[in-house]
Amino acid sequence: MNPEGKIPAAQKLNRYGEIENIEMTPEDWLNRWKKRQIGFHENKINEKLNKHLTSLINGRKKIRIFFPLCGKAIDMKWLADLGHTIVGVEVSELGIKEFFEEQDLSYTRGPVPEVPGAEVFKSDDGEISLFKCSLFDFTSSIAGQFDGIWDRGSLVAINPSDRQRYATVLISLMGKGCHYLLDTLVYGESNFIGTPHCVPEHTIQDLYGQTCNIQLLESSDALTDKQRSWGLNSFIENVHLIMLKTDFS
Repeated sequence: MNPEGKIPAAQKLNRYGEIENIEMTPEDWLNRWKKRQIGFHENKINEKLNKHLTSLINGRKKIRIFFPLCGKAIDMKWLADLGHTIVGVEVSELGIKEFFEEQDLSYTRGPVPEVPGAEVFKSDDGEISLFKCSLFDFTSSIAGQFDGIWDRGSLVAINPSDRQRYATVLISLMGKGCHYLLDTLVYGESNFIGTPHCVPEHTIQDLYGQTCNIQLLESSDALTDKQRSWGLNSFIENVHLIMLKTDFS
């Protein structure tokens, strides 16, 4: 705050009543984990993933599924138990460690030669690998391309100014026949700032439409008292299936 007690234009009060940069940094996310401000984490299997699992898997067995900004999502263990191989990227070491501890999984950790300072945490059975690094440093040369992507709480967390760079990374990680399941949120104008960000339909088309076919699988009213407390009166959750156009040529 400046000497006059005003919040700078680049900052506002978030829903925790704290001054927050409108553009989040990796350090901001690390602080959220330290302060336990992780309302984005779900303590159960995501119901949209469960409902649209067939669209993600598409009848395939033992596919490789990517989780961008994975946190400690329970969904990763669930899909691994179904026989799939999971790769995630998360900037918070705390979140990664909590995942393995809470899921009672033994793991090893080691460096990632391609990314200075990065580490990979791998379950002893080799079915779950979580990379501690920036998503923007993660490339297909590190872990290959993927058969599926589950994007919940990731695109909606990325700074809007980083969205095009984000989409470029995700598209580069899509292998032939990849089914990318994208969960986003749409809400009206309000004083609410911070994450999750609103991602309108036209934004998804702008980000992915040139190289991918996009299908809206579901649009549902997700407004609860939690969002009303943020000052919102509309909160729509959309689930899209994204596939490379080259898969249809």
